[in-house]
Amino acid sequence: MAGVDLNFDKLNGLVPVVVQDYSSGEVLMLAFMNRQAWEETVKTRRATYWSRSRNQLWVKGETSGNFQEVKEILVDCDEDTVLLKVIQKGVAACHMGFRSCFYRRLEGDELKEVGERIFDPQEVYR
Repeated sequence: MAGVDLNFDKLNGLVPVVVQDYSSGEVLMLAFMNRQAWEETVKTRRATYWSRSRNQLWVKGETSGNFQEVKEILVDCDEDTVLLKVIQKGVAACHMGFRSCFYRRLEGDELKEVGERIFDPQEVYR
């Protein structure tokens, strides 16, 4: 992409991506992009990531219908981290059925669910 050259060298070809709700500011998820995911996201304005577990490109919402429309893209001072401000289409960003992937809070030495499950992932990801 002309003019913007992210530093993909620090994490073996990836950059971390913080995803935030455009209106509320709620942090929805953290993901990673490789160069191809970056270019697709910029071109289509639909959040596209690199799945480290599946080792492949994925457009958020392809399976669940919970797409992310990118409204703003911010890049940090080292050009190695991206912040996407998105409109979350559908009900949730988290594949576990919660609006945000950050639905648990550390209380003492345990994680307590503080978010509400919006959908059953067994039904969505058959």
